[in-house]
Amino acid sequence: MSGEPEIHEEFEARLKAYAGRPAAATGVGRDPVNEPMIRHWCEAMGDTNPAYTGPDAIAPPTMLQAWTMAGLSRRPERAAAYDELLTLLDASGHEAVVATDCEQEYLRPLRPGDRVTYDSVIESVSERKTTRLGTGYFVTTRTDVRANGEPAGTHRFRILKYAPAHRPDPPREKRPRPVVNRDNAGFWAGVARHELLIQRCCGCARLRFPWLPGCNDCGCPDWDTVAARGTGTVYSWVVMHHPPFPAFDPPYAVGLIELAEGVRIVGDLVGVEHERVRIGMPVRLEFRRFDEELVLPVFRGVAP
Repeated sequence: MSGEPEIHEEFEARLKAYAGRPAAATGVGRDPVNEPMIRHWCEAMGDTNPAYTGPDAIAPPTMLQAWTMAGLSRRPERAAAYDELLTLLDASGHEAVVATDCEQEYLRPLRPGDRVTYDSVIESVSERKTTRLGTGYFVTTRTDVRANGEPAGTHRFRILKYAPAHRPDPPREKRPRPVVNRDNAGFWAGVARHELLIQRCCGCARLRFPWLPGCNDCGCPDWDTVAARGTGTVYSWVVMHHPPFPAFDPPYAVGLIELAEGVRIVGDLVGVEHERVRIGMPVRLEFRRFDEELVLPVFRGVAP
């Protein structure tokens, strides 16, 4: 145990030796500064400053990093020193990473037509820090941006490479309860009996879902119900990734199902990988118990 501080000191000395070494080779912006990207940025940010439009337009200063990003289809050329540093941290158990903050300094405006070049260095590696996420090291890179060869700004980006703190798994939360009221209580009573009940207007015989107190077509307030046969097809669907809720296990597919009776209902799609869900895919109604109180209709994909 007495040697542990020396081990940490030696390891941190190795990390700090990377300060000042290149994080990326000299790079060239994928595109010159241009009006379409400025417009898209301003629309996304809701920024209506007139300085960003017209013949004398400049780019919003906070777009500084945007002109150095390589896009999703390719990654910037990282220097060997930066990869070595990350590999060293990974090998020591600090495999998790999170971006913590960035700082920008602006030296001159960027204008449409400017060609952006940049250099990036490892500016610093912190001492070991303990955070709520875990124990690790903050790594700061500095990117010096030039426009047509002139200094235009500096972008500092900081990440935390850390070993995640152990946390006991929280108890599984229950799914949210459906809102039951006097207009739909009969539907949920049917679900508890493993019946999916569809309202039928006593005036015009039109089927409707979700349940309503009266008919939207003829205005008749009287209705009875028919039980769905339990077959249908996928009319549309989404795959839920975010935000994660404790009671769910993303990714999962939720479908808008067109029942054989002609009405549509939203429900979980089960029994089929979410990547294989398709519009028109046949489904079969099932009832699944999620806890001691909650039963919900779900729809199982039927293989063609």
